Amino acid sequence: MKYKQVIKYLTELVENEDINAGDKLPSIRDLVSKFGYNKATIIRAYKELESNHVVYAIPQSGYYLVDQGKNNNNFSRNTIDFTNTIPDNKYLPYQEFSHCMNRAIDLYRHDLFTYGNVAGLEVLRETLSKYFWDQQISVEKDNIYITAGTQQALSIITSIDFPNNREGVLVEQPSYSAMLRLLKLTKSKIYYIDRDFNGINLIELKNVFKTGKIKFFYTMPRFHNPLGTSLDQRQKKKIVYLAKKYDVYLIEDDYLSDLAGTNKSLPLYYYDTNDMVIYIKSFSKTFMPGIRIGAVLLPEKIKKSFHNHKKHRDLNTSILAQGGLNIYLTSGMYYNHLEKTMEEYQRRMNYAKSILKNVDKDIIFTSLPETGIFIYMKLNDNVNMKVLIKKLKNLKIIIEGSDKFYYNKDNVKELRICISQLSKEDIIYGVNKLIDEIKNFSVS
Repeated sequence: MKYKQVIKYLTELVENEDINAGDKLPSIRDLVSKFGYNKATIIRAYKELESNHVVYAIPQSGYYLVDQGKNNNNFSRNTIDFTNTIPDNKYLPYQEFSHCMNRAIDLYRHDLFTYGNVAGLEVLRETLSKYFWDQQISVEKDNIYITAGTQQALSIITSIDFPNNREGVLVEQPSYSAMLRLLKLTKSKIYYIDRDFNGINLIELKNVFKTGKIKFFYTMPRFHNPLGTSLDQRQKKKIVYLAKKYDVYLIEDDYLSDLAGTNKSLPLYYYDTNDMVIYIKSFSKTFMPGIRIGAVLLPEKIKKSFHNHKKHRDLNTSILAQGGLNIYLTSGMYYNHLEKTMEEYQRRMNYAKSILKNVDKDIIFTSLPETGIFIYMKLNDNVNMKVLIKKLKNLKIIIEGSDKFYYNKDNVKELRICISQLSKEDIIYGVNKLIDEIKNFSVS
């Protein structure tokens, strides 16, 4: 077929290293001229290569070659790492974002050599205000602060005094390991509440709020890390109600909010009418982790203290990175990238779910999320985690135990796998081998 001749030609260009990773491929017009084929045939060839992740398209620019190096998703028996949580390099929009950064240098050249607004670039905060509105979150730009990623936001929040004049911090178990390390580092007075696949015991939460002198409760209502699950509407409404009743602030870490898509699951912030929720948004899992841009939505009573702490820590977040992100959002590139990312994560999650849904719950108990990047497993008591980790390592499959997700537990018979970097073949092979090794403990 004609389009296959075009694919063969382009493949030879790559194999002969006439085109390298990131380079622009011949334009549709040039290929029409070369082969004498119609435009639709050339487009079909490029679409075929794009679906096989050989090239990627940039609107109004053309097609570019994907990096075909060691991080590609072509199946191999190289190490399968279920602990790596960063996005797949192949789907990171390097070329697109480089255009945005170059444009940002031109647009914000006068700002690059001065100290900017502590709260962040005003045009970005305006853009994010509109972005959040589309996410069912109503917030004015003056209540948005740009930070150097989620970690800086959490570090500042953990350090400041709260209007309720309390010291206790409530976290879920299991929870985001970096937050637990931060709280231990700052010697915070930590309380904890168990969370499982069904959510949180609301009666227990009420008792902790009532008796624990809690200044804030750190939670991930959607796409929980490490569980991968989300709270239902009833639980979220109740948490917001209890927070108001007992004067407890809520820190909502919504790091994967973009993956909700058309899902009607709403954040805690949506239900808050009393200015008790501090909402944190990260772009690291759907965009580029190294850019280090996060957004914090602050209650009026918290703003001044947060502002002062941020000012004395870094004066302002990178103007260039903020400008680049603003252009990326307003150009529509982010939404095109997000759509592809959502589809890819959904496919990868489906591969893992298709295997795990048939496993005996006495061997592996899990709740399979609709989408996301994490699957959490609770294993039977016969499993020796150290031995399991070692056996899988010998098979070039990397996993780790879940002790780090707990404040006060050791030797946890649980594990989290992340599928964000793995191909279909790696997921199927790795998950099947993982199940086989776990089953061996049950029959030994």
